[in-house]
Amino acid sequence: MNSRERVVAVINHKIPDKVPVDLGGTCVSSISATAYYRLREALGLEKKPVEIFEMLQFVAKVDDDVRQGLGVDTIPLPYPVDTLGNSLKERKEFITPIGIPALVSKNSEWDVLSDGSVVMYPCGDRSVPPSLHMLNDGMYFDNITDRIPEIDEDNLRPLEDFKDDFSFISDDIAEHLLKESKRLFTETDYAVVGQFPGAMFGDSGLNPGPGIKRPRGIRKMDDWLMAHLLHPEYLEAVYDMQMEFVMRNLEIYRQAVGGNIQVILVNSADFGTQNAEMIAPEIYRKIYKPRCKRINDWIHENTNWKIMYHSCGSIVNLLDDFVEMGVDIINPVQLSAKGMDAKMLKEKYKGRLVFWGGGIDTQKTLPFGTPEEVRREALERLELLSKGSGYIFNPVHNIVGKTSVKNILAFFNAAKEFNGDSLIAY
Repeated sequence: MNSRERVVAVINHKIPDKVPVDLGGTCVSSISATAYYRLREALGLEKKPVEIFEMLQFVAKVDDDVRQGLGVDTIPLPYPVDTLGNSLKERKEFITPIGIPALVSKNSEWDVLSDGSVVMYPCGDRSVPPSLHMLNDGMYFDNITDRIPEIDEDNLRPLEDFKDDFSFISDDIAEHLLKESKRLFTETDYAVVGQFPGAMFGDSGLNPGPGIKRPRGIRKMDDWLMAHLLHPEYLEAVYDMQMEFVMRNLEIYRQAVGGNIQVILVNSADFGTQNAEMIAPEIYRKIYKPRCKRINDWIHENTNWKIMYHSCGSIVNLLDDFVEMGVDIINPVQLSAKGMDAKMLKEKYKGRLVFWGGGIDTQKTLPFGTPEEVRREALERLELLSKGSGYIFNPVHNIVGKTSVKNILAFFNAAKEFNGDSLIAY
């Protein structure tokens, strides 16, 4: 099998010739720009600035030489607008506070503060306060939420507050998606993963409006979480407005990419913590499930795409709901979270959910273990999660910045060892 055939087999719960591998197929299954720059050095590849896949997490868009070297089977179709609302058609260099050269949107504007940290401006507009902040020893950005006015609970205006957050896919962007998806499908044999914009209800990274010049309303994470009980009608009004854009954009996106993609990442909002859901399952079922099901039903009725949802943490009590609302693939499979037992998950959801991730603990083993500990854990998880198909090998979420190159290579060598391929020398 080639890479695309291998992934297509797995997402249809058929037995592949070997376990497919992902790195960078999505913005939530990639690698920190810092770790990626050092990985390229270790592999003896050309030194060059890292092209940024997603600004807030500051993760890398994986190059084809790395993809081939590590044995990766996926390739993304990125949306050509960044988290700050800037076009990605042209780029310029940005040096992180710790000296990693990167390529960001040509429209990006930033300031280096007196302490060496960096702030970025929404839509490159210096006439408004900055929206993102990277610490002077940082490897990713945080939202700046003190620019958001305090909530007036007696005068909540959800449609006014979020009117600038959603938009229809323009003809220019649709044309780009058409050409790029066709190129990826015809000129490569990778499985192509689309990154659909705008359907991430309640994403804690996007709620504060990093690309919105003057954000208002219920946006800070603590306020948003409490609003599920205090102001559910506010959230539902926002999500109903958002749905109008999502459903129209699905049709535009389908016309643009057609059958050139095999997987679509629809939602990457986190609903789990280490120990439980962020909100009660009954609230999820009332507010989120019907809207997500409408989106997923449309995709299944009008395309052959398989639907991926990302949610970190303990979501064991939501997985039945995910299946019922038409999710095909779940990522990142955080097995260290409460109740997320690999054996139980594999047995219960065999043939119903594809697990994309879970290959190693990125909180402990990958950043802090030895290469042998990394190898051992990765092989154990490969053995368990790949049984009977339905598994794509990837770490739990993005590989963080300080992870040693030896551990990263030990991780991907575990897949090569399991698949009977030649190992990467390091």
